[in-house]
Amino acid sequence: MDSGAIRRRLALGLAVLTGAGLLAVASPGHAEADDFCSGRKVRTLSFSAGSVRVYKRDGFVCAVTVAKSASGRKSMSVSVQARGSRPVADRGQYTRLAGPVVVHVGHRCVWIRGSVGSSSASSGWIMC
Repeated sequence: MDSGAIRRRLALGLAVLTGAGLLAVASPGHAEADDFCSGRKVRTLSFSAGSVRVYKRDGFVCAVTVAKSASGRKSMSVSVQARGSRPVADRGQYTRLAGPVVVHVGHRCVWIRGSVGSSSASSGWIMC
């Protein structure tokens, strides 16, 4: 193989890698709850504007509220309350996710709440 053919193949390979890199950077990705909470998904609380995803690992509970649509900023919240403790919450104006909120619960029951706009979900005491 002559040096011209090698250069052409290297240039083609570089062009393909550059194009793939630009597509990865330019494509709009959606962060999901799995990217923020580790452990096993134990519950999903669905409501009209989104859902609250709940994960548990080694005595810790992690919760994230995920909006169904990412159109503009909206009031969102997620909270986790271990029985006998105060709730830990994340509230604000977000486009897609509120949270994660991570709380050490041990073997206690937890109460999960989440909202997107005026739509919300509340679990009651679960995982007892």
